[in-house]
Amino acid sequence: MRIMLRWWTLYAALASAAMLGAAHAFEQFGGYAPCALCLKQREVYWFALVVAVPASLWALAFRSKGTPRLAAFLLFAIFTTGAITAGFHAGGELKWWELPATCGGSKPGAISIEDLTATITGAKTVRAVACDVAAWSFAGISMAGWNAIASALLALLSLLAARRKDSVRG
Repeated sequence: MRIMLRWWTLYAALASAAMLGAAHAFEQFGGYAPCALCLKQREVYWFALVVAVPASLWALAFRSKGTPRLAAFLLFAIFTTGAITAGFHAGGELKWWELPATCGGSKPGAISIEDLTATITGAKTVRAVACDVAAWSFAGISMAGWNAIASALLALLSLLAARRKDSVRG
């Protein structure tokens, strides 16, 4: 655990890449089209990569003592945002609260002119992906719920990495 927290930005980058890979695999191979909130949840991991990769390269290039506190704290803020977004989405799926009216439709650019033509002629039906319906669940927890749990865990580990005694300042 000590080594993981010391080099947290490397682990955060790997975790973010794995989460993005899993999301794309569910979409490409599982056939689960993402809703608007699903896409917002992915943005969190892209932002985490933007912070974690340069911080890791900096730490390795300058042979520092590990993860800079600033990078770990930024990752804490990013993953906390992800946990809140995913938790909001999961709560909407469970009908605990109303999701925004704009939370519907397919991902931007997903419907082509050919799709529209096929829909108009009746050859194909394009369905909008609703945010308030869980497309997949495991152990009674939706994909958004699992994402909330993962993001919260990553946020906690980021905070612990930022608070390390031997953490590099900066």
